[in-house]
Amino acid sequence: MSDVFAAIADPTRREILELLRRRGELAAGDLVSRFPSISQPAVSKHLRVLRRARLCRVRTMGRRRYYRLEPRALREVDVWVERYRELWRSKLIALKQFVEEVRP
Repeated sequence: MSDVFAAIADPTRREILELLRRRGELAAGDLVSRFPSISQPAVSKHLRVLRRARLCRVRTMGRRRYYRLEPRALREVDVWVERYRELWRSKLIALKQFVEEVRP
């Protein structure tokens, strides 16, 4: 699980995941072109981290590599966050009750 959290801790990797979520599958070159301020080797390193964390898959067609989101690994994050959702809910309910009591 720490691989997934480490992978999504970086804003560039989160942006890559968002691109893959919205666009489906993208060629490595297309991903590199979306980050003009980052070198091709740096984008490749981000993709390698995402692959190792099982957050994306790669398929090769000829000389091109295509990446797509693999959302199953994000389930681990969802399970972890779920523990805190009830805490947030209870705090929001308490806030709602307070506001309703204070209103004239």
